[in-house]
Amino acid sequence: MIDLSAEQVAAATGGRLIGDPQTVVTGPVVSDSRQVVPGALFAALPGDQVDGHEYAERAVATGAVLVLATRAIEGPDGPLPVVVVPDVTVALGDLARSVLGRLRSAGDIQVVAITGSVGKTTTKDVLAQVLRPAGPTVWPEASFNNEIGLPLTVLRADATTRFLVLEMGASGIGHIDYLTAIARPDVAVVLVVGSAHLGEFGGIDAVARAKAEIVTGLVPGGTAVLNGDDQRVAAMAAVAPGRVVLFGEEAAAAVRAVQVRLDDEGRARFDLTTPVGTAPVHLRLVGEHHVHNALAAAAAALELGLDLADVAEALTTAEALSPHRMHVTERPDGVTVIDDSYNANPESMRAALKALAVRSAGRRRTIAVLGEMLELGPDAVEAHDAIGRLAVRLNISRLVVVGDGARAMHTGAFQEGSWGQESRLVEDVEAAATWLDQELTEGDVVLVKSSHGAGLWRLGDRLAAGGADAR
Repeated sequence: MIDLSAEQVAAATGGRLIGDPQTVVTGPVVSDSRQVVPGALFAALPGDQVDGHEYAERAVATGAVLVLATRAIEGPDGPLPVVVVPDVTVALGDLARSVLGRLRSAGDIQVVAITGSVGKTTTKDVLAQVLRPAGPTVWPEASFNNEIGLPLTVLRADATTRFLVLEMGASGIGHIDYLTAIARPDVAVVLVVGSAHLGEFGGIDAVARAKAEIVTGLVPGGTAVLNGDDQRVAAMAAVAPGRVVLFGEEAAAAVRAVQVRLDDEGRARFDLTTPVGTAPVHLRLVGEHHVHNALAAAAAALELGLDLADVAEALTTAEALSPHRMHVTERPDGVTVIDDSYNANPESMRAALKALAVRSAGRRRTIAVLGEMLELGPDAVEAHDAIGRLAVRLNISRLVVVGDGARAMHTGAFQEGSWGQESRLVEDVEAAATWLDQELTEGDVVLVKSSHGAGLWRLGDRLAAGGADAR
């Protein structure tokens, strides 16, 4: 973050300062006291399990020069240096908005924001790797895409930052409006409107309205980069305040993937076709669904001024940076683990199963270990049933369904008509691990996927570590 005095922090957040107004924050803004370094600002956020205010004294003792809190905090030697605000989360957003405004006034920083029901995190990781050679780039850690994570990402930018890549998530109408009020993008990318959080939104049309908020939140004259293969996304062009660029495989798209084909490991090759020329791309990411993620990153990078040849080269070398997202581990015992356990919805489940089928090419035994897809609302049973049936149709060798919430996958597979013992329902992650320890053999390809709350990421870690308990 840029250096700010305590007085400036108080002014940006509308808070009441307790302490020396000339104290200068020279370090990062953090919400975890274990991440404090000298000169930091510690945001004492409330949490489900702990209250950040309880860690303020530790944060100051380890180097924080200022605390953002909802009350005065007494330390061993008197009051801690605190900016008192009604709501720390809101104040964090106010501070991020103020800092970004200062950076925009002083330099040439460009902000690109990404949303969509599927692929946000992978796309921001890929885009960051494309932009990084062209200038200092800041992008979110993991899935920092909400009212806390986004401001923390913005606050990592400084006077040298040329590109600020942001991920914007939503589980309701107005959520992205709030985020764009903190950081209005110069380029807004919308990937797909799908079933993620469908239960919270109440319907697919509401999901589309929520995702469109990133387009209406653009700076005046900003560019909307839209998936032309998704009708609900393409329709957002009607509310764009400036230029619209479509990406996809359809002929109407300005940035297209032509002659898409997969290699033996399920990695896509294609010709990246744009208004300024064509260049070959061979992705390292596993799964054909990453073609659209790469196209979105390419379209955004081209709008930000990068050359086509540089974009294509960077796409070819880009890797999955965030854990549990189609991360492939080749174990010494000959087992291949595809860990996509960070999150799941029907669209991403289908994509992962297809990637598993392609990866085996009919020559290796495939095992899909699937857990519950959360927040799907009244369509949850039908959605899980359809995934179980798809596993059969793709000729996946074994299906292991984890947890009662995902039971419909098991019944769907069984009712598809061709399976008997190929599908099994197990109680929990430990039961799945026990079965896999007994059953896995050299050459097997294992996919692990569920919503994060279902906990299969623990199994993904364990399998990637070679079967040892990695919890």
